[in-house]
Amino acid sequence: MRKTVIASLFVAFCLYGHAQSNYEQQILAQRKEKALELAKEQFGPLKADQVASLDYFPISPNYKAKAKIEVLFDEPVFRMPTYDGTSNEYKRYAIVTFQLNGAERTLNIYQSVALFQNPAYKKHLFLPFLDQTNGQESYSGGRYIDLSTDDIKGSTIEIDFNKAYNPYCAYSNGYRCPVPPVENNLETKIMAGEKAFHKAKNERPVNLNAGQEFTEADKKIILSGNENTLLRVLQTTDEKDLKVLKATSSDVKYNDPLLETLSKRMFATVRDPNHPGVGIAAPQIGINKNLIWVQRFDKPEQPFEFYVNPKILWRSKLKRKGAEGCLSIPNRKEDVLRSYAIRLQYINKEGKVIEENIEGFTAVIFQHETDHLFGILFPDRLEEQEKNSYVPLNDKIDFSILPKTLTP
Repeated sequence: MRKTVIASLFVAFCLYGHAQSNYEQQILAQRKEKALELAKEQFGPLKADQVASLDYFPISPNYKAKAKIEVLFDEPVFRMPTYDGTSNEYKRYAIVTFQLNGAERTLNIYQSVALFQNPAYKKHLFLPFLDQTNGQESYSGGRYIDLSTDDIKGSTIEIDFNKAYNPYCAYSNGYRCPVPPVENNLETKIMAGEKAFHKAKNERPVNLNAGQEFTEADKKIILSGNENTLLRVLQTTDEKDLKVLKATSSDVKYNDPLLETLSKRMFATVRDPNHPGVGIAAPQIGINKNLIWVQRFDKPEQPFEFYVNPKILWRSKLKRKGAEGCLSIPNRKEDVLRSYAIRLQYINKEGKVIEENIEGFTAVIFQHETDHLFGILFPDRLEEQEKNSYVPLNDKIDFSILPKTLTP
């Protein structure tokens, strides 16, 4: 089936590309390459038989703009929100100004802090944007254009909106797609590039074999004591520790033999009588893997439970504000806004993918701990909430609990 779909795509693109200009053939070739790659990806955002539904505006040279570029220096790192409720670190790289649809337009170009560390992506530039086709002709969450520092010619760079493409979030849930910043909202219709995907969103399939093994540095930490030996909790006040705490973690093999030892040592650490907590994440003890302990206040006896490769698939728009502290941030406790309810996905010991809905304070703990897996600390959330305005619902919702119920 998959081979048939790929062959059909190849024939369709070849026939359509016949007698086109060199420029149009170049754009069509790029679209064909994307379709073929998506059709071959077993754990990608689209199923093979859905790739033929990719849709594009007609190719138009009117949406190629020669832009004046102003490269920026010493820009601060900031966190660009993603549609899954997390965020990624970026730096503003340049401002581009160009004429389009009868008016002068301005956009910001960004550079991913994480990708910049990879030599293969050192020249990569990221241009996310919104326009007035969003939610109608194009994907509601905006579109992206990839650029390179090599594209800069003197003081100009070409911005070709025919190359605009949808983030994976347009096709499937479960991806971390950056939200285009508000300053990159074009007050015009960009009738070029990829159109909206007019099919129901997929649920991202879980590849149980994609987990990584522990590094030698990880193993050294895990095997540095017995199962009851406390691990050192990294602190934001230490520069080397902070670098680990701000890094993005990766999935781990659910059946790795070292998991049992690590989980027991993490549990002993979070239950340290001198510094007890209600949750802990592997980055906090120096291991950038997707592993957390959480106390389940929503269950009888309020047990602690260990989670492998946890992902929050959905967050409610309803927020709750509550005090939060962190074992890695000394002497600081502040009120943080969190989603009242979430949908959690994780892998159990048998390799089965589990999903469940969680509410209240327990949902807050999960959000706090999974944030650690993306290098996000609760002060980052405080900065985020300061940039947004929220409507209080105190006069509309009346919450209550039974007497003598434990509250955080």
